[in-house]
Amino acid sequence: MANKKISVIGAGAVGASVAQVLAIKDLGDIYIFDIVEDIAAGKALDIQEGAPHWGFNSKLKGFCTKDEKEYENMKGSDVIIVTAGLARKPGMSRDDLLIKNVGIMKDVGEKIKKYSPDSIIITVTNPADIMAYVIQKASGIDPSRIIGLGGSLDSTRFRTFLAEELDVAVQDVNAFVIGGHGDDMVPFIRYSNVSGIPISDLLSEEKIEEIVKRTRFGGGEIVNFYKTGSAFYAPSISITVMAESILKNQKRVIPCAAYLTGKHAEHYGISNMFIGVPIKICENGVEEIYDLKMNEGDKKLWENSVNSVKNNCKIADDFLAGKLN
Repeated sequence: MANKKISVIGAGAVGASVAQVLAIKDLGDIYIFDIVEDIAAGKALDIQEGAPHWGFNSKLKGFCTKDEKEYENMKGSDVIIVTAGLARKPGMSRDDLLIKNVGIMKDVGEKIKKYSPDSIIITVTNPADIMAYVIQKASGIDPSRIIGLGGSLDSTRFRTFLAEELDVAVQDVNAFVIGGHGDDMVPFIRYSNVSGIPISDLLSEEKIEEIVKRTRFGGGEIVNFYKTGSAFYAPSISITVMAESILKNQKRVIPCAAYLTGKHAEHYGISNMFIGVPIKICENGVEEIYDLKMNEGDKKLWENSVNSVKNNCKIADDFLAGKLN
C-alpha cells in the first residue's frame, strides 16, 4: 500500500522541524516546498540521511517554488501543512505579522486550489486562525477541511507550565486553551485538572494567573531568547499530533482553529471565521465541534478573543479586496 503523502509549504525552522518529526514518526512521504532556492531540497536530504538511525522508511523530497510548476508535486497530498511566511522578531506580536503574511497565504491558497484541492490543510503561519481564514477564502476549499494551529500548541505550553509548578508528570495534567492564537487566548481554568483534581484545588488564584500570563506570551518568551525567529520545536510536535490524527483517523479531541457556522457560531458568538475550540480531528478534517459551557468570567475573556479575531479578519478582508497595501 502506498505511503500517505504530506506536503509542507515553507522550509524554515518550523517547516523543517515538522518534516523531521513527521518522518521520525514514519507518517508518510514528505514533500517540502520553499521559494528560496535549494533550501527545501537540502533539508529534505539532511533529514533523509538520518533514516537508518531514526528507523523510518518515509521518503523526503524538496522543491523550489520560484518555478510555479514545482507545485505540481503537491498533487494528491493527504495533508498540506502551511508554515510559509515571516517569523516573529522580538517586540512583535502574532498580529503584527498579519498584513505581511496575508499576501503569502493568498498565493498559497490559490496554489492549493489549483494543484491539490482535496487535501486537508493545517495552517501554522501566524496569526494561524486568520491565515486559515485567508487560505479558505483564496482556495474555496470546504472549511471543515482546514484546521489552524493554535490551541494545540498553546495547550501544550499550558500543561508544561502547570506540571513544572506542581512537580507532577505532565502526562497527568489535563488542560487546554481556546480562542484566537494571540495574546487574548483563553486558558480554560475550570476544565483544567491533574488526574481529575481541579488545579484550583492545588494552586492559588495568583499562581494560576501567573501561569496563564506566561502561556499567553509563551511564544514571545521564546522569540526573546532566539532574537531572530520564533519557536519551532514545540510547534512541530503540536502540528504533528494534528496531522497524525488525520492520517490515522485517530479522532483526537484537540483545541484548534475551526470554522464556526450554525449552532456553533451562535453558541460562540462568531460566525464564518476560524477560532480555537475543542474539535474532533479525523481523516476528513473536522468531524465534530464541541460547545463549552462558560460562566461570566469565561465569557468576558472569550469575547475579548472573539473581537480580536473579528478585527483581524476585517483587516484581512480589506487587504484581499485591495483596500490596503
